[in-house]
Amino acid sequence: MRKFDGKELLIATHNAGKAQEISVLLEEYIERYNSAGDLGLAEPEETGATFVENALIKARAAAQASGMVSLADDSGLAVNALDGEPGIYSARWAGPEKDFSMAMEKVHTELGDTPDRSATFVCVLALCWPDEHTEVFEGHVDGRIIWPARGEKGFGYDPIFVPEGYDITFAEMEPAQKHKISHRADAFAKLVAGCFKK
Repeated sequence: MRKFDGKELLIATHNAGKAQEISVLLEEYIERYNSAGDLGLAEPEETGATFVENALIKARAAAQASGMVSLADDSGLAVNALDGEPGIYSARWAGPEKDFSMAMEKVHTELGDTPDRSATFVCVLALCWPDEHTEVFEGHVDGRIIWPARGEKGFGYDPIFVPEGYDITFAEMEPAQKHKISHRADAFAKLVAGCFKK
C-alpha cells in the first residue's frame, strides 16, 4: 500500500463543509490542503454504478487536473428493503435544492408498511496520485430507519437513522459521539492506517 508523503493534499469536493470536516480528520498528517472548489476545478459527472466507482471518478479527475494527490469520498444511505436505494443517489433524492426533508419523506413513503427497517450508511474514500495509482477504503455503519425524523445536530439522512446498539438518531447525537462510530470515521480509520501512518 502506497504511503502519502504528508505534504499537500487536494480534497476532491466543491462542498466547503465537507472539505473542512475532512481536513480536521487528517490535520495531524497533512501540512496543507486545498479543495477542488478552492482551485476552481470542474466537477466530473458521477456516472458510476457504485460508491467505489464514483469516488474513483472524482479522485482521478482532481488528481489529473491538479497534478496533486487527491482524496474523494462518495457516501450515502442504503436501505435494505428498497434494494439499497437511495444508495449512490442519496444526494439526488434531495433534489437540486438539497432538500433532505423531502428525501427523508421519500424514504418513509417508499418503505410504506414494510417491517424491515434495516439500513447501512456507506462511505468510500479514494486516494489517487497523479500517476493514477489509487488506494480505496470503505466504511460502514449499520442501523435502522425510524419515523418521524428526530434531532437537529446532523445533516442529510441523520434524523431518520438510528445506529445499531443505540436508541437515538445520528442527528440527536453530539457530533463527537457520531464521529467515533460513523461510516466516515470507519473509512478514515482504514485510510489513516493504510496510507498516513508511518
